[in-house]
Amino acid sequence: PDYETDDIDHFGNRRVRPVGELIQNQIRVGLSRMERVVKERMTTQDVEAITPQTLINIRPVVASIKEFFGSSQLSQFMDQTNPLTGLTHRRRLSALGPGGLSRERAGFEVRDVHPRHYGRMCPIETPEGPNIGLIASLSTYARLNRYGFVETPYRKVAKGKVTDQIEYLTADQEDRSVIAQANAVIDDKGRFTEDRVLARARHNEVDYVAPNDVEYMDVSPKQIVSVSASCIPFLEHDDANRALMGANMQRQAVPLLKPQAPIVGTGLEFRAATDAGDVIGAEQDGTIEEVTAERVVIAAKTGHERHIYKLEKFRRSNQSTCMNQRPLVREGQKVKVGDVLADGASTDNGELALGANLMVAFMSWEGYNFEDAIILSERLVKKDILSSIHIEEYEVDARDTKLGPEEITRDIPNVSEEVLADLDERGIIRIGADVGPGDVLVGKVTPKGETELTPEERLLRAIFGEKAREVRDTSLKMPHGEFGKVIGVRLFTREQGDELSPGVNELVRVFVAQKRKISEGDKLAGRHGNKGVISKILPEQDMPFLPDGTPIDIILNPLGVPSRMNLGQVLESHLGWVAKHHFDDGNGHVPAPGAWHDADPQWVSTPVFDGAREDEILDALDSVASRKTEYPLVNKVGKAQLYDGRSGEPYDNEITVGYMYVLKLSHMVDDKIHARSTGPYSMITQQPLGGKAQFGGQRFGEMEVWALEAYGASYCLQELLTIKSDDV
Repeated sequence: PDYETDDIDHFGNRRVRPVGELIQNQIRVGLSRMERVVKERMTTQDVEAITPQTLINIRPVVASIKEFFGSSQLSQFMDQTNPLTGLTHRRRLSALGPGGLSRERAGFEVRDVHPRHYGRMCPIETPEGPNIGLIASLSTYARLNRYGFVETPYRKVAKGKVTDQIEYLTADQEDRSVIAQANAVIDDKGRFTEDRVLARARHNEVDYVAPNDVEYMDVSPKQIVSVSASCIPFLEHDDANRALMGANMQRQAVPLLKPQAPIVGTGLEFRAATDAGDVIGAEQDGTIEEVTAERVVIAAKTGHERHIYKLEKFRRSNQSTCMNQRPLVREGQKVKVGDVLADGASTDNGELALGANLMVAFMSWEGYNFEDAIILSERLVKKDILSSIHIEEYEVDARDTKLGPEEITRDIPNVSEEVLADLDERGIIRIGADVGPGDVLVGKVTPKGETELTPEERLLRAIFGEKAREVRDTSLKMPHGEFGKVIGVRLFTREQGDELSPGVNELVRVFVAQKRKISEGDKLAGRHGNKGVISKILPEQDMPFLPDGTPIDIILNPLGVPSRMNLGQVLESHLGWVAKHHFDDGNGHVPAPGAWHDADPQWVSTPVFDGAREDEILDALDSVASRKTEYPLVNKVGKAQLYDGRSGEPYDNEITVGYMYVLKLSHMVDDKIHARSTGPYSMITQQPLGGKAQFGGQRFGEMEVWALEAYGASYCLQELLTIKSDDV
């Protein structure tokens, strides 16, 4: 037959249900429940006595709204690790949830990339694991139309001439069109220079067509990918699996203490940071009248208006990272609409700055970078280049118990005065105190029942009467292994009219900030899916160094590149090197020899699918390498002669050296490290509990037993399997 069956995964047959529609459905459910109640009451109540108040009960509507925001699968706790994370979380498309698919039922076809995803849904950014392909990200220029179908923009082509008119097409309209690539060559009049143009013809056929047959042209090479993926330079040189990891890992980057914009960017960093809302831009022309850490005031050009912009100081994000804004302008400065007034977390001069630019060498060093491990220079620890601030929130509440109310107080039984030294008269820790494991943050006592008293105490109370009403110490203490500085305290009480849950009289929240320097066991990654764990931090003097004495910052294993096919990292480090050394940028500005590592680099933007080509990078490397300097550094293929930092001997072969943008990810060793001597035991097996959260022990499993049996370590085994586990 000449008809075709519909494709269920075609974007003409799949629509997005935006949040408004989901809430509307929930309210509809609530209203129908309310209607049923009204009808029931109308039949039972007396006609004369009926008033709207007696008929209508709004509880079902409120309950359905609360249920939607509280427990729906699609109502998620916003991920705020850094600005990009929040932005991509807000642009997420999900096929799961009520009215959608379930992970088990979804087959391969639903998850697969479909030709109609082009410009609508990113083929790269999706989670690894059971949700792959079911959760995706909206492409850079995509938008929803009023019916919930995803549209993508194209330039109109009329009679072989490309116009500047933009049209948004749905997937169905696109099926019937002939569309040229964004990088098709056109002259200054907008006509195609070649007589055959590569285009997507009808029915997904890619073909060379005559210029007059072309109806539309892509607006940009990056319209196919999402915001996250279009922040990866040289994405076109990376294998898709690694690009997926790179896009996902940028979302896990922790905001650093000293953000640095990438030397090699893609040109999207400014828009990403501004649209995420962490950067404050001027909304009107004017003059800066006042700048403090807390606010920026602009006196408008016209009239006598003053516009006040409040800055956010050291606020805790949902992921315990630190959100802090710093002003960039000074008093008396003139600003225009859109100028950046203040930087947020992970931004540098209004540009997204998730990591740091480090000098990298691809070489092996004493086996310490076996299996993707990474070696760092101690310079990054000393200069706080990869340090970040984390803010934890601890809370405690005073409730009514059967034996009487709990009380927040400084008067805690059996505790020395030095333990209470940092508590104020209310029993709450002072701001600015340094706290460590086990320190009291908020003093609290709970009434003790008669049953909890020992016979001796009972005797004393019988003799001396009831005046010593027994309480026990239930203070909020710092958890094991945590430390920091108290930066904020909030107290909520019933008397002040704060809304607290039933049975709670007072609630105290304490915010503790800690500065975490980079350390062994932390996870680092580049933007190309090249991730690894730090295995050793070497003193600066032991790191390999360049002929002019500059030590390397970070050593990566060269074996991480070939099999993974993410060559973007190599091209990025070459381009980073020439940008740091100012290749010929037309104005002849070249840093003095010997001063290049402190000089500002020449910022480079290499957009996705439209960036620097190999020959351009080689020319730039050649222009830097051919300069007459005291020491030859990196040659024209991007390699340098390095010297061993400990012996001073040159290495046998030349080594690729460059500048790479490195992110510190949120999997940090401080959150994972854990030790126990004695602690809680399981009720049933009488064995220690497991996991860091329970303060548990290490599991000694079947295979570990085999390992010790193979050694013949019988006494160790005896001890591990009895005394250290469940020998009661």
